[in-house]
Amino acid sequence: MPSPQLRLAVLRYLEAFARRFNLYELVRFETEVVRVRRDGGGGGGGRWAVTSRKIGEKEKRDYDDEEEVYDAVVVCNGHYSEPRVACIPGVEAWPGKQMHSHNYRVPEPFHDQVVIIIGASASAVDISRDIASVAKEVHVADRSAPACTFKRQPGYDNMWLHSMIDRAQEDGSVVFQDGSSTKADIIMHCTGYLYDFPFLGEDSTITIDDNCVDPLYKHVFPLEVAPHLSFIGLPWKVIPFPLFELQSKWVARVLSGRVKLPSRDEMMEDAKAVYSKLEACGWPKRYAHNFSGYQFEYDDWLAEQCGHPPIEQWRKMMYAANKENKAARPESYRDEWDDDHLVAEAKEDFKKYFPHDCNAVNITEKTIILYIQNLKSGTGTDARQQLFATKQD
Repeated sequence: MPSPQLRLAVLRYLEAFARRFNLYELVRFETEVVRVRRDGGGGGGGRWAVTSRKIGEKEKRDYDDEEEVYDAVVVCNGHYSEPRVACIPGVEAWPGKQMHSHNYRVPEPFHDQVVIIIGASASAVDISRDIASVAKEVHVADRSAPACTFKRQPGYDNMWLHSMIDRAQEDGSVVFQDGSSTKADIIMHCTGYLYDFPFLGEDSTITIDDNCVDPLYKHVFPLEVAPHLSFIGLPWKVIPFPLFELQSKWVARVLSGRVKLPSRDEMMEDAKAVYSKLEACGWPKRYAHNFSGYQFEYDDWLAEQCGHPPIEQWRKMMYAANKENKAARPESYRDEWDDDHLVAEAKEDFKKYFPHDCNAVNITEKTIILYIQNLKSGTGTDARQQLFATKQD
């Protein structure tokens, strides 16, 4: 898991970015969007009536809601707040505790307990190793593992890898598909999140089927109401900040008329191609927004639409090196790496954004390392913006 210092560094960056570009005055804090509906005016996709209310009030009354009409709505509510949990037969009668990785903070509460981790992606890998330092036993259930899987994890005396859970029982035991079982205190779901847009109605024209937001052009524009409604940040298994920024620039150019979207039929063909690829690979629909393996191709396409240069080669190489490093050093990959030569390339790249006053910017090795750590943990961002944050602080 990222250290508290790293989380604080990312927070400081976001705060500094907001100050640098005067974003605070554009944000309404403590305000909940209750409903977004088509207003019917304005032609084309129409305008949108957005209903909001202040949160934190003891009573939420409809007549306190405020409705405003906009030409376009960009949905940027993220997809890391509505946990997705695995379906486990018999779990209703199982006496133990269940939780989601969304609520995990520190390992100490799991001292001397038997913990089952469901999942095999980033959060499961990090949390299982974190908890193993204090827990009595840690059992990792991986649905992609063969049904006969039951093996001790290398480097640990108290952690095992299993196939998926078959059922939970009233006596407190959990049975795996490999036939093994254990009495557990906690089941932790490291199973990702659900896309959730409770404020959107049917007139948004999008549906969520098997955690796939559909139908969208390039994972951003709903076909029937483009460009008046759009989504930022749906892809996962990506370096988020650069992708979010490029998507935002593309949406801004489309809304301003500087870039024109293809015809509806062309956009539909593009959307169908996504599902054809999933079917050909034998992947379920919920993998539609999984960009593992082609995020940079998508980033470069967005950059071309916006008239920007493609993603830097050092960034792509660093991402690939980190992926290999994580597989080789799951316990220490955040602190140890073998791609220091790319740090020098990043440093030189940072300088080009300040050709006249780069000496005034504190481009120190410490700054570079912090940036690289942010990038490696999936919170990296555009180099120029990182320097703006450093300069502002």
